[in-house]
Amino acid sequence: MRVIRRRALVAGAGIVAVGAGSLAIATRWGKPAAPDIHTPEPPHPVTLQGIDRLVALDPPELPAPATFIDEAGHEHRLADFAGRGIVVNLWATWCVPCVAEMPALAALAGRLGETALVLPLSSDHGGAAAVRTFYAAHGIATLSVWLDPGGLAARAWGAQGIPTTLIVDHAGRERARLEGGADWGTDAAFARLTQLMA
Repeated sequence: MRVIRRRALVAGAGIVAVGAGSLAIATRWGKPAAPDIHTPEPPHPVTLQGIDRLVALDPPELPAPATFIDEAGHEHRLADFAGRGIVVNLWATWCVPCVAEMPALAALAGRLGETALVLPLSSDHGGAAAVRTFYAAHGIATLSVWLDPGGLAARAWGAQGIPTTLIVDHAGRERARLEGGADWGTDAAFARLTQLMA
């Protein structure tokens, strides 16, 4: 599993650990000096986790208040989507495991249709332009551009790194979360997520 950890933010950027089949990449929440549209080549193939790695919250709880913005720069909160299930994905275009799971998230968004929302919150410094360029380069058409400038929402929600995905039900409660890239496009993922968001 690869997760870009917040713990190492003050320590700077770089590979911090390699062990038993996993590689942890540490970096600052902010964007490295490279252009936002750069997609780094992973040193090893990225293996996406199964949906069984979801950690359920028992009891479910309301996420901390936080704001994020849409492509036009308008502020939003999770409460704006009351009554819908939400798959909140905290990511960036420069994050290798984030990039690896993005096609699966796009497939999930297409499959969920209007029943739930996939909300990919990018922390890229390049903002909407960087995300639009990334989507175009990777043929992603089912996801909208959403931004978490500076990773502020991610911090408010206690994310330890990116990618992190929060599953929010129709009542606005966080039901589960998963750290690291996951294969969201499987039948098992679809069934589990629709059950959690109900």
